[in-house]
Amino acid sequence: MDLKQRVSIVLVGTQSPGNIGMVCRAMKNMGLADLRLVNPCRVDHPDAAMFAVSARDLLDAARIFTSLEEALSDCEFSVATTRRHGKYRNEICTPVQIVERFSGCAPTSRMALVFGREDSGLTTDEVALCRWQATIETADEYGSLNLSQAVLIFCYELLKGAGTAAAPATPARELAGSASLEPLYSQMERTFLKIGYLNPQNPDHMMRSLRRIFSRAELDEREVSALRGLLSQIDWATAEFKGKKGA
Repeated sequence: MDLKQRVSIVLVGTQSPGNIGMVCRAMKNMGLADLRLVNPCRVDHPDAAMFAVSARDLLDAARIFTSLEEALSDCEFSVATTRRHGKYRNEICTPVQIVERFSGCAPTSRMALVFGREDSGLTTDEVALCRWQATIETADEYGSLNLSQAVLIFCYELLKGAGTAAAPATPARELAGSASLEPLYSQMERTFLKIGYLNPQNPDHMMRSLRRIFSRAELDEREVSALRGLLSQIDWATAEFKGKKGA
């Protein structure tokens, strides 16, 4: 598949129908066609069609999901776009670096570029669902970009990079996608809660760190199966476990 055919744009909680229309136009300008909407505002609003202009076909074909996890289920790679840095928002790439990384991946793999709400962006939990993080460098005085502007910049870098990407020197590994990784993380959380490794009052704190570790590891399906087997063995071995020593 052509690089542009392997990329989806995912909008989470979009609040303005006009922004959805403008994103469709930006995508069509740069040759992308797969738009996924997670819990959006009204897509059939007149403003959406008006701002889509000649990209109405993308608007009509957009798929709507009730969760980000569902929207990412067939994508091996996902990129959380964020303007904020912090404890759970580090190792942040530029759009160019994202294109370079994805260009070296297996030619059948898919990537989703994930954009958050106009007023608050993506939540920390939504960022944690994505393999990579990226931001667009802006002036310090005013760093906030319009949603469609941000999408356009990423799509432009993809269009530019698609024609210059060199084939990897060695065959790229087929990596596990969200549909395999999310069940692994769910099983991991249950097992680690059972053996007292996670704080039951705030398991997400440690799970976010574990997600980052395994995202960097770039697991394939065989490795995911091995880890799930390990967790199942821990569950069996601790069937009579009564809790942490001294708890």
